[in-house]
Amino acid sequence: MIEDIVKDGNLRMGKSVESFQKALTKIRTGRAHPSLLEHIVVSYYDVDTPLNQVATVNIEDARTLSIMPWEAGMIGPVEKAIMKADLGLNPVTAGNVIRVPMPPLTEERRRDLVKVVRGEAEAAKVAIRNIRRDANSEFKEALKEKMITEDELRSGEEKIQKITDQHVKDIDKHLEVKEADLMSM
Repeated sequence: MIEDIVKDGNLRMGKSVESFQKALTKIRTGRAHPSLLEHIVVSYYDVDTPLNQVATVNIEDARTLSIMPWEAGMIGPVEKAIMKADLGLNPVTAGNVIRVPMPPLTEERRRDLVKVVRGEAEAAKVAIRNIRRDANSEFKEALKEKMITEDELRSGEEKIQKITDQHVKDIDKHLEVKEADLMSM
């Protein structure tokens, strides 16, 4: 019973950390990387479709992404979707290729991005704490139903706290790496 709750909590916390890591890949560090555009959705025949399903995204050089839509009529919608994504990117169309130059990050913009990263980290930590709270309330419910003893309750709460601490440390490590990456341009 307790092991199941702890296992479920650990799994859900791990998913929160993964989600945080994915959120970090969307925050640019001045280098061109296709994952920056991963979350962009394009209107394709009135259906919202991920960019990577309507075009090929490649790295042209260290500061430029090139996007080749599979249909010529998709150039406009792809360009519009990139501008709407609010990433601070200005796509440039050259024939049937859209080039997205990465502007150099100013000191002020880097500080803003660090604030965004910290906000994402805090949101991930809140999610992990909510999972801990859910697990603890499941333990208390099991105690109320007389499925576990008070000693087992304390043991379960200690286990879930250790897992919580470990996942929060993981988030802090990822945060530290991303901050250093952002500020060392």
